[in-house]
Amino acid sequence: MKVLVATEKPFAAVAVDGIRKVIEEAGYELCLLEKYAAKADLLAAVADADALIVRSDKVDAEVFDAAKQLKIVVRAGAGYDNVDLAAATAHGVCVENTPGQNSNAVAELVFGMAVMAMRNMFDGTSGSELKEKSLGIHAFGQVGRNVARIAKGFGMEVSALDPFCPDEVMESAGVAPIHSVEDLYRNNRVVSLHIPATPETRGSVGFDLITLLPKGGLLINTARKEVIDEAGLSRALEARPDLKYVADIKPDNAAELEERFAGRVFFTPKKMGAQTSEANINAGIAAARQVVAFLKDGVDRFRVNK
Repeated sequence: MKVLVATEKPFAAVAVDGIRKVIEEAGYELCLLEKYAAKADLLAAVADADALIVRSDKVDAEVFDAAKQLKIVVRAGAGYDNVDLAAATAHGVCVENTPGQNSNAVAELVFGMAVMAMRNMFDGTSGSELKEKSLGIHAFGQVGRNVARIAKGFGMEVSALDPFCPDEVMESAGVAPIHSVEDLYRNNRVVSLHIPATPETRGSVGFDLITLLPKGGLLINTARKEVIDEAGLSRALEARPDLKYVADIKPDNAAELEERFAGRVFFTPKKMGAQTSEANINAGIAAARQVVAFLKDGVDRFRVNK
């Protein structure tokens, strides 16, 4: 069987070596398509593939139509909105992600940006410390749990909102459960966003929520840009000169925000949360192991489509 790794932004060489070892030891063939310039290259490469490993590469209905032998797609990372799940299901293809492999890397970035923002973007003026500040975590998945762990080291007071996570799980991590999104924003100086982009969450964080933040409030987004109502964000920053917004996802109105609210907003040049050598290796090798488990034994523990 053929396993295709298709990555416009390739894995690190050591990650590719690890993927190759896992795939070839299982008796499968590994093929690489790296830094491809055109979608046609992907369509040609996937034509005889039994499994596909991608990063942020778009896997849409056209790709599934071209991949007549495809049985599984694994997105090396937690998010999977770059894969058309409905098309995958229609073609009988299993789609999986690799939750948890990038979570520490993303969580560390949260605090890199938090320290920078609280210190006024290192502009030479006096800022604030994170110690004894309140932190609200909006979604308590793998990344949120790592954020909570690191926050404890800073001496922060941590609470979280996640209707899909039992209170006792949060409490066992020393995190206070919150059951209202308004209370999460109202009661925390810093809020860290980790919700996925779904029909229910797209545009859900806007003026009304952001302006609930206490004086000197900071919103950190390492999730998806789609969850932010960008017009509402702009209005909130205008209405509340004390608020700051930093993100690992450059919004569509980034130029406007940077011009109007200089010193109060920051965006990484590209999505950087998982951009560490450790996360790159972990996610790639996890994806390879999941492919082998599925092809050999039908294991689909991390399936994200029906």
